[in-house]
Amino acid sequence: MRYNQRVKAAAPLSLRLGSDGLTALDDIARRRGISRAEAARQAIAETAERDRRRSGLAAEVRNLMADEAYVSEALEVAALMEQLRGPR
Repeated sequence: MRYNQRVKAAAPLSLRLGSDGLTALDDIARRRGISRAEAARQAIAETAERDRRRSGLAAEVRNLMADEAYVSEALEVAALMEQLRGPR
């Protein structure tokens, strides 16, 4: 990177958290030893990643449930597990 090139900073964001949100943010920041701003950035990034993973898992489940061979095998395995468990 050349010295006369500027890195464009992200636009600032302003939000109202309410007392519960602010307490939660302060708890995260204190536990991690970081600023409120960094705690908010990390929380947003972690939530986005968790949502992406959940979406991926949901899509995988939909695909598996659409696979008749998989569903049939899963039902067979469930029945076998019930037999192995024995009487209650």
